[in-house]
Amino acid sequence: MTATIVSIQSQVISGYVGNAAAVPQMRAAGFTVAAVPTVLFSNHPGYGRFRGRATDPELVAELLLGIEEHGVLADTACIVSGYLGSEQTGQAVAAFVDRALAANPDITYVCDPVMGDTGSGVFVAPGVVEVLRSELVSRAHVLTPNQFEAGLLGQEAAPDATTLAGLRAIADSLLGERQRGVVVTGCVLADTAVGVIETIVFEKDATTRLASVKEDGAPNGTGDTFNGALTAGLASGQSLVEAARAAADVVTRALRYSAARGSRDLLLPPETTTA
Repeated sequence: MTATIVSIQSQVISGYVGNAAAVPQMRAAGFTVAAVPTVLFSNHPGYGRFRGRATDPELVAELLLGIEEHGVLADTACIVSGYLGSEQTGQAVAAFVDRALAANPDITYVCDPVMGDTGSGVFVAPGVVEVLRSELVSRAHVLTPNQFEAGLLGQEAAPDATTLAGLRAIADSLLGERQRGVVVTGCVLADTAVGVIETIVFEKDATTRLASVKEDGAPNGTGDTFNGALTAGLASGQSLVEAARAAADVVTRALRYSAARGSRDLLLPPETTTA
């Protein structure tokens, strides 16, 4: 039986962000994907005008319960959550993760704590930052914040997320008995080489810096693409560092493919998979 990944993220009709970016990575790696939308938008709001709305939290909870009742959890390898439409949706995800891990302790929960980014600041609904901090971070086996989000998660531990020591302190504050690691994306530190962007993997006993060439004009969706590929790698049995390295390569290929075609959206070439 083909293993399943449950992907709880935003959904757009046009473009490649949220599930539209993450699901192709998982399916190309050979997994069945149960995609649950936390919002349904015509396009990414970053382009200005858009239509649609956040999915009703009760509907999200009902959909998650429905796939649970359908027996999906028995062969689920990973659950991944991304952009949340509301605090209440985050609470529904937390309750689902608890039930899922009780039913199948082998499931790996990957939490992308989508809250904001450098330049744009916090861009989620009121209460989402708080529910991520209080409910989802502690339940996750793997956390994948960007550098800005790492700073938000670690404000009490180390407010300076611009240094390796600061990020290490933040990771240490987040790494409990359940957590396998914290993967911080989009890092530019004081000692990062010019023209490079880093993905830094913090495990309990190791720090691994993965360098990529910084591509100009990156469109929205790179983080979702990364998380789709990372989750597929973990579900395939890769180590956290192996999965992160492969996912960073997937993003680089997608960025170059998109730039070569002059696309304002992130395009996914056929070979952008960790399989």
